[in-house]
Amino acid sequence: MWFGLTGRNASGKTTVVDWLVDNGYVSTSCSDSIRAHLKTQGKEINRDNLIAGGRELRAAHGPAILAEMLRDANGDAENLVIDSIRTPAEVEALRKRPDFRLIEVRASREVRWNRLQSRGRDGDPTDWDTFVAQEESELVAADDSGQALDATAELADIVIINDNDSDSLQESLELLLRPAES
Repeated sequence: MWFGLTGRNASGKTTVVDWLVDNGYVSTSCSDSIRAHLKTQGKEINRDNLIAGGRELRAAHGPAILAEMLRDANGDAENLVIDSIRTPAEVEALRKRPDFRLIEVRASREVRWNRLQSRGRDGDPTDWDTFVAQEESELVAADDSGQALDATAELADIVIINDNDSDSLQESLELLLRPAES
């Protein structure tokens, strides 16, 4: 099974990836393709450059390029989790695999703001207005090279609400991997 993850900043996507890795999945990210691109250009890897680099790659090679690169590089993987899916075209490229499922990890803006403040990751906004402005700029793409989190979330096969504690999230994830009953 291949799972793809989408969701807004600090929704808990990395926590879901880590849990899936602990349960036998291999992890990769659409951002890995962007990181490689930025390294070849000698650019610093930070949130702003990742967003700009993703737009640049999509503009040059099509809106699905990041997912296509990962799909082709990982074609033999049985259990894969792909983080940072941010456009409908990336979802469609990955759906060429019949075992692909898109998960949206969803949490309220206030919960995500509190998580973001407590994690202290480099490049995270330090004030509410910047946090909201960054988020709003990622929700709807101005063109095929931009991020479109709203349209991507609408394609989710599975939605995990992550407004509570880690135990609640773990319960949701355990249900995700539970074999279907006959």
